[in-house]
Amino acid sequence: MKRWTSKSEALQKLQRYCAYHERSHKEVRGKLLDLGIYGDDLEEVIAQLIADNFLNEERFARAYARGKFRMKQWGKRRIVQELKRHQVSDYSIRKALEEIPVQDYVETLREIIQKKNTALAETDDYIRRNKIAQYAISRGYEPDVVWQILETSS
Repeated sequence: MKRWTSKSEALQKLQRYCAYHERSHKEVRGKLLDLGIYGDDLEEVIAQLIADNFLNEERFARAYARGKFRMKQWGKRRIVQELKRHQVSDYSIRKALEEIPVQDYVETLREIIQKKNTALAETDDYIRRNKIAQYAISRGYEPDVVWQILETSS
């Protein structure tokens, strides 16, 4: 059973929710719906959170991209996919990808490839390289970049 919350209570709760860490508009909308706030009231609370700078899509996207790259070592394709799942605009996604320095991106991919290479017991070189490539691609790295690094590291 959903608890009904007043608009002002919901605004206070969402201010704390957004202050804890960056949130997407989708997360905030879901939280408001859970609190029983719908329609115009929901839109007014979101507008107020944006006006008070508690909610900022570009800031969320940049923080998300930085965090997922640094902590989980996701590739750009995976980050873009997840940002789209959060219904982030294409503009904010482009800005978020600027947070990942090219040199760090390539270096991280090299480390991932090296770790996987060390962990594999496969002796056939062809199968080994394919398994490494598939692993890196599944982490969200672009296939052409993965194969380019695999070619240069041989």
